[in-house]
Amino acid sequence: MRHGLVAAVIATAVLGAGSAASAQEFPTKPVTIVVPFAAGGPTDTVTRLVAQSMTGTLGQQVIVENVGGAGGTLGAARVAKADPDGYTLLLHHIGQATSATLYRKLSYDPATDFMPIGIVADVPMTVVARKDFPAADMKALIEQAKAEGDVITYANAGIGSASHLCGMLLMQALDVPLTTVAYKGTAPAMNDLLGGQVDLMCDQTTNTTSQIKGGTIKVYAVTTPERLPSLPDVPTTVESGLPDVQVGVWHGLYAPAGTDAAVVARLEEALQAAVTDPNVTQRLAELGATPATAETATPAALEQLVTSEIARWRPVIEAAGQYAD
Repeated sequence: MRHGLVAAVIATAVLGAGSAASAQEFPTKPVTIVVPFAAGGPTDTVTRLVAQSMTGTLGQQVIVENVGGAGGTLGAARVAKADPDGYTLLLHHIGQATSATLYRKLSYDPATDFMPIGIVADVPMTVVARKDFPAADMKALIEQAKAEGDVITYANAGIGSASHLCGMLLMQALDVPLTTVAYKGTAPAMNDLLGGQVDLMCDQTTNTTSQIKGGTIKVYAVTTPERLPSLPDVPTTVESGLPDVQVGVWHGLYAPAGTDAAVVARLEEALQAAVTDPNVTQRLAELGATPATAETATPAALEQLVTSEIARWRPVIEAAGQYAD
């Protein structure tokens, strides 16, 4: 029995040493970041900027794979069930927290089935309309919405999307139920806004800034307490009389729960380098986004944010009574 116990202890030590060595060598092959939305959308844009920078730090290609559907939950589920070896990651936005309430039957737990790596960036949203929408400013928009109600159409990228969440806040603040038109992604929703098939939309600055500056859509407000340097002439929702319509679309990077702490530390190091990479910060600034800081691009900061955002959005979603299942 004594010999058996010694052998078991030795075997455990060998396995532990092997795991530590494997973590120290990480990565030895390409790393995949799953984006749970279609290519070309706001989250995809942020991810590709970060992935390019992380490739240089890790010395291995960081590949972006789009796994869209079900408000981001299909891609998230794939990562939650992936091997916890650090080679399959998730970059998700605020939907990682809101899915805990929007979906009453999820195959994973957003709070416990992931290992947080760090916050990536915070992206403001804009309240925009087709370029020929009658209201000249937010005051006129509020008056028109109250007068016409559900005659006005509001586009979103699907239940659970950032545009859906922003729309819920907007309609609650206006106390007007606009007619919601849900799309399968940001791109088709924006295409119809550009084409004049729908009236209004909330969308991230990473997707609207170029359209606003090009005059192809009309902008009413940014959903931040202060004006953005990238859109200095656009008033905030606070200035416009809608102080409750404030939402920043934060993005976080995750590994599956159970990933080795040394691997997480290596990925955190690469993320820290990415959010301070001049190429990344400059491009994000041009799009109105703010990269995470050294203090927030950490596992502890992201874990705390997810917990607080689940608590923040649960009553909003329950009050709206809009669930995805």
